[in-house]
Amino acid sequence: MLSTIKKLIPDEIYIKLQYRYHLGEKLNLSSPRKFNEKIQWLKLYDRKPEYISYVDKYLVREYIRNKIGERYLIPLIGVYDNVDEIDWVNLPNSFVLKCTHGSSSNIICPEKSKLDIKEANKKLKRWLKKNWYWYGREWPYKYVRPRIICEKYMVDESGIELKDYKIFCFNGEPKLIQVDFGRFSNHQRNIYDTNWNYINASIKYPTNPNKIIEKPKKLDEMLSIAKILSEGIPHIRVDLYSINELIYFGELTLYHGSGYEKIVPDTLNIIMGDWLELKV
Repeated sequence: MLSTIKKLIPDEIYIKLQYRYHLGEKLNLSSPRKFNEKIQWLKLYDRKPEYISYVDKYLVREYIRNKIGERYLIPLIGVYDNVDEIDWVNLPNSFVLKCTHGSSSNIICPEKSKLDIKEANKKLKRWLKKNWYWYGREWPYKYVRPRIICEKYMVDESGIELKDYKIFCFNGEPKLIQVDFGRFSNHQRNIYDTNWNYINASIKYPTNPNKIIEKPKKLDEMLSIAKILSEGIPHIRVDLYSINELIYFGELTLYHGSGYEKIVPDTLNIIMGDWLELKV
């Protein structure tokens, strides 16, 4: 449980302390240059009310529906205010439960008969009590209504996982694509430019130049979607999935890794920072 003392620390001081703890550097907010530094600046000074609905995993569906269309949404099975509302018996054999107000708060169920429902209930109840704002001071999360959504279980061509295509966009321009794979065994990330050229760099997790990830057949459409969804926003990450040549929306992320993920080499951190124009 987060201590009361931590909650009393003002956002700017807390962010500076966390930045030094995670990255071993002093945070420069007066003239930030690196991507991770500018993410911290955005937390403090770019506070548009619409960002709250962008990070809400239920409300963002309406934004996606209006901007690019219903066909890009993973089918919704249900939405619940609390765990007691979940009708476990009538849920399909496979599904995904997500808390609407945070990250890494998912129950992925490929086969219901093997799911420990009692343990799932405990996790969901614990997550619903958590306010993610206090951990990274990503301010929109402070105002998101805690709920649970249930979506259709999806897998890609691997048959066992769903690779994320995380598209880093800067004021409406896609620049980098991060692909996460092996998340349940050996989590790795490869980085590509928008022409699908491999970039020998890592963001938190190791990169694997020997892992061949085929260029998505509908990459151009994915980039077009990312461009539409990121228009007018200094920086946002648009997460998409590619399944049997169909594209599905994953989520929108305003503060990648809360701005605390180590980028190697540091030159990429600077290049990404140059792409991120702050409106002072």
